[in-house]
Formats: sequence, C-alpha cells, structure tokens
Amino acid sequence: MSDHDRPLNKRGKQEAPRVGAWLRAQELVPDLIISSTARRARETAEKVAEASGYEGEVELDEALYLADPEDCIAALRDVSDQHACVMVVGHNPGLEMLLETLTRSDELMPTAAVAQVSLPVERWRQLTLATRGALVNLWRPRDEA
Repeated sequence: MSDHDRPLNKRGKQEAPRVGAWLRAQELVPDLIISSTARRARETAEKVAEASGYEGEVELDEALYLADPEDCIAALRDVSDQHACVMVVGHNPGLEMLLETLTRSDELMPTAAVAQVSLPVERWRQLTLATRGALVNLWRPRDEA
C-alpha cells in the first residue's frame, strides 16, 4: 500500500473526534476545512468535521500531500475571503514548518494537534511566507490524557 493510501491508524481514529469536540468547546469550528488527499488526512478531516458540528464540505487539495510551507500558503491564498476561520489538515514536517514560518514558534505538532494562528491579513491573497502571525492556542491530544 502506498503512503498516500494508508488508512488512519487506531490512535488517529480515537483522536480525530476529540479534536472536533475541542474545536466545538473553544467555539473554533472552522468556516472551511481543507485537507490533503491522503486517505488518513481525509478520514481525519471527516471525523473532525462530524464531531465539531462543521456544516460544510471538506475540500480536498492534492497539493497539501507532503506539502511544504509554500504549498500550504498557496492553498490558503486561494481561499475565498468569505471564510475567516480555515482548518488545514495535512502532514508533518510541513505543518510544523508552516507554524514556525508564520509564528516563529518552534512547536511539535504530533498526530491530531491543533494550532490556532491569528494572521494580520484582511484577504487570504495577502498571505505570504513573510507574513507574521501569532500563535493563539496549541492543543495536543495528550495534553488532556
């Protein structure tokens, strides 16, 4: 089986609904969820969406599979400005690198971790690698274990 087709493991199946519940409790249910096309990312996004009460469709973007920060920012730049809160479901090390690029925070993002980042842009098209956001919140499933 290819890496792209690998299913969500037992831990991921347990943690994804917890992510959704945490998002709901924090009143952070996204306006849009964008996911890598990898099977495990799609399954995670779907479980998070269901548990959080997200009402939209999960958008799939194959550029997010093993994406680097530049790929992630390119995907975000294409988001409609009607979406203020966007969740990206992807892979490491790309997501950890994106977090560091946007916030200058060197944080570990284990499976099912969520980083809330505030960005100083009015339109998604304004987002660049040079944008400096702020890490507002970081939740890791084991924080509550």
